[in-house]
Order: sequence, then structure tokens, then C-alpha cells
Amino acid sequence: KIWVESEEGKGSRFTFTLPLAEKELGIRNQELGKEQEIGARLIDSDSPTPDSRTLTLQSPTSELQPLNPDALALIPVTSPTDQVRILVVDDEPVNLQVLHNTLSMHHYQVTQASGGAEALQIIEQDGPFDLVILDIMMPKMSGYEVCQQLRKTHPSYQLPVVMLTAKNQVADLVQGFNMGANDYLTKPFSKDELLSRVQSHVQLAQTNLSYGRFVPHEYLHFLGKDNIMQVNLGDHVAKEMAVMFSDIRSFSTLSEKMTPQENFNFVNAYLRRVSPSIRDHGGFIVKFMGDGMMAVFPNGADDALQAGVEKLRQVNEYNIHRRQDGWMPIKVGLGVHVGHMMVGMVGEENRMQGDAFSDNVNLTARLEGLNKFYGTTFIISAATLQALRHPEQYKLRPLDNVVVAGRTEPLIVYEILDGLPALELELKLQTQSEFEQGIRYYQQQDFIKAKGCFELVLAINSSDKAANSYLERLKRIFDEGTPSNWQGVSWITEK
Repeated sequence: KIWVESEEGKGSRFTFTLPLAEKELGIRNQELGKEQEIGARLIDSDSPTPDSRTLTLQSPTSELQPLNPDALALIPVTSPTDQVRILVVDDEPVNLQVLHNTLSMHHYQVTQASGGAEALQIIEQDGPFDLVILDIMMPKMSGYEVCQQLRKTHPSYQLPVVMLTAKNQVADLVQGFNMGANDYLTKPFSKDELLSRVQSHVQLAQTNLSYGRFVPHEYLHFLGKDNIMQVNLGDHVAKEMAVMFSDIRSFSTLSEKMTPQENFNFVNAYLRRVSPSIRDHGGFIVKFMGDGMMAVFPNGADDALQAGVEKLRQVNEYNIHRRQDGWMPIKVGLGVHVGHMMVGMVGEENRMQGDAFSDNVNLTARLEGLNKFYGTTFIISAATLQALRHPEQYKLRPLDNVVVAGRTEPLIVYEILDGLPALELELKLQTQSEFEQGIRYYQQQDFIKAKGCFELVLAINSSDKAANSYLERLKRIFDEGTPSNWQGVSWITEK
């Protein structure tokens, strides 16, 4: 039964009856052998959250009494960790409470918002959420507008939105989908339908998230696909972009001192730390190669260099922890080049993966390999330098005019100094003018003056392997003479 008692100026009391089962409540009074009916209502306490409201029972012939503690076993208790997070948005408090109670009883962690602006603020400050249940008809900011704003930063596969509407005309539903909604529920809705749709969208979003670990969503967006189901063998994009190769120096030496499990843990710990710098600067990782990776930056060289510098800073921080734990610090090598290339899906129908193809991709791999020869950390090509919108914000020095393995044309390369450990950076900046002057003398075949410049560099920074490589070349020239076809170009045949 359900009834209402209302008195002007005092408000209304809504009462309903529920049958109590002797076994479920643990009632030991054998005289209660028949079904009893008692009225129940919710009494708000001073507790800060809806979850801590006090439920009391009211008998038609007695005062309000607390709920029997034995009955608490029948109330679902939500787990505080690893829950699916749902944001419900409605300007009607009763609707919010109904949604909250229904979802909480099925172990969803529910956050409430009473308007569109509040919902957007909560998502920004308290996200991420797994699902948004959004009322359409709200004052100041409709559900349509909220969904449209959400889609600017949260794609549908990442944050599903289920709209609640009392309007079930086709045009209204189409408008909701056009604004980015994933689904809708027409008011009044059944509890079972609500829970079924919530479960379906949460599972789908989690599946998309899992797929995204293998084919990044940034990669899908780059290929012009909305979801993984649309990706086909041969899908590709060809354009000019920046590509980065990175690798851990002397990884084999490090590996020899670790067990296979330690190797596995080390590589994952390293990649977990440095990979976000790629995504945070507009790039995506095309593939991992053991301890190395290849990433592309569709928006150009500035993104690639900023990502590279941030990656080196993360490595420096990682090395602090490695030293504290008694492990050897690591050194990485990075190479960045800009050029036209093709990025897409390769393989066969039952097994495919993303990859990049171009002679420029191969050249970038060679650039990264030059770090071993020069003892450097971060090398870029002249094409990369020319493509920078703000080259003045980077600390760099010219390194060489070099022909790498597999090519015949010389390539001017530069060393990026940003992101180096503090002492190494200080020494290279302190000797930068002498180093650059030595290269100019070397190119002009003024070998005596060039030798003097590089000796000055090494007198201050004895670990500058690039300066030492020039002295070794000069020694060969002094011993053997200048080759007849000498053009100041270094030929490096190793990978």
C-alpha cells in the first residue's frame, strides 16, 4: 500500500508498506508467523553524503524506531576501490536520488551534479569517469549543450553518455546522437533497463580502452577511424611529419647483470615512465622495439623536440631512483628527423600492426645510432631544425656533416643540449663557442687552429666524445695527409 498525508505549511508525508520475511530479518519471535506490514520512510540526518542517511521504520501504532541491525545484512555495501565511476546529472533532486540509490545498490560509484556547468566542472576536476547519465531538459545549460562540450575533449569511445529524456520524438533522439550521445533512456524508465544499458556501455568502454593499449586511440584518430572495428589492413596516411627513434645505450651490458624477470620489469618500468611524454606532446608510439620505440608527431618538429626533452628529464629522474636502489643509471639515445612518410596498418588479415614506411624513417634510425659514435644523447637533422617554429627556445650545437650507412648524400646534424644532466649541460654550454669554432676551422681545412679549439674543449670537458672524435680525425690527417677529394664530410659506416 502507498498513501500520502499532507498539511499546508508543514509539508507532506509519503508512506508505503513492505512485507517482512521472518528468515531474512533474523527475527526469532515465533509468534510472528504471518506477514506483517509496516510503513517505512527515509529521514535525512546531518551526514555529509546521501550514503549515510538513516533509514527508520514507522509502525502505524508506534513512534519512529531505528531499523533492526540484523536487517543491515540485506543492504548492499559498495566497495571503495576499483569501482566503475558514474556521473549522474539532473536538476531534479528526486531523480538524482533515485539514480544514486539504484546504481549504488549494484556497486557503482555514483557522483551527482545538479546542472550542466557543475557536471563539466566535476569531470574536469574529479575525472576520469566511466559513464555519464545526462538529463536533457535542464535550466541554463541543456543536456545537448553539455554533451557537445564534453565531446570536444572526451570522445564517445572514451566516455559514453546516456541521455535521459521525456521526449521520444525521432527528431529529439537524432539531435542527441548528433551532439555525441551514445544512447538514451525515455522517462519513465525501468530499473532493469537502466542497469542493462549502463552495464553494456561500461563494458564497451572498457573493451575500447583495452584495444587502445594495442592500437592507440590517437592512432585511430590519425587514420580517420572512430573505433578499432573500422581499421582495415592497408589503411594509411601519407604526409610530412616528425619521427623519433629512441633506445637505451648499452642495454646488452645491463641485461647481462639481470635475470630475465628483472629484465622484463626494468624495460616495463622504463617505458611506463617515459612513454607519456610522447602522448602529452601530440605524438603516438607506432611500435616498441625491445628497449626502444618509434613515435611519430603529425603536427611537426616542435612537438617531437618538446617530447624528447621531457623524456630525457624523466630519465634523469628515473636515474635518481636507480642510484638510490643500488642500480646503475641508464643513458638513452634519441634521434628526430622530419620528412614525408607513410603510416598505416601492415601485416595480414588475421594479424596486423601499425608501422611507418619511408627512407626518412630509416634515416631517423641511423640518426639515433650516431649517438653511440659521438657520445651524445639527442641528435636532430638540419631538416628538423629548419622545421622548428621556435628554434630559439632550444639549446643546441652543430655536430657534424656526416654520411650515414645506406646513404650517399651528406647530412648536417645537431646536438640538442636541453634535458641533459645539469653538470653535462653546464660543461657543454661552457665550451660551446670553442667547439663550434673548431668545426668551422675544420671545414675550412685550417687543421692547426681546429686542433687547438678541440683541445681547449677537452681541457674543460674531458668527457666530450664528439670533440675527441674530431681530434682523432685530425691526427689521421696529420699522419696521412688530406685526402684529394676531402669535403669535410664524415663517413660513418656502422649502424
